[in-house]
Amino acid sequence: MTFELTLLGFTLVLTLFQIMVPAILRNRETGIAYNAGPRDEPAPPPGKLTGRLERAKTNLLETLPVFMGAVLIAHVAGREGALTMAGTALYLLARLIYVPLYALGVPYLRSCAFLAAMAGIGLILLAVLVPV
Repeated sequence: MTFELTLLGFTLVLTLFQIMVPAILRNRETGIAYNAGPRDEPAPPPGKLTGRLERAKTNLLETLPVFMGAVLIAHVAGREGALTMAGTALYLLARLIYVPLYALGVPYLRSCAFLAAMAGIGLILLAVLVPV
């Protein structure tokens, strides 16, 4: 398996983590009876940390399809190389940094981590779209 596909796999592990952690926290806030029931009544608002982790998850899910598509196109087209390796590593590293920054409420560095992840996608697309 290529480096890029391996990092895509690790990104999917991160995705599962980002799905499960806020769900566990939310379950603690609302209780098992509420979550097992039909949820006809509105839930109480999420706690600060739960809300932040939910928003971080949503942010990941907004960029993940583009990242996955870029990595898979690069792989199928045989365009993997230094740019795609750097791009996938940058995306995953930035997404790993993004989660604690958001959880801790760090505003500007969190935005820098988001932009770094987007730059990672940009590097992969550059490798795909620009002939060598």
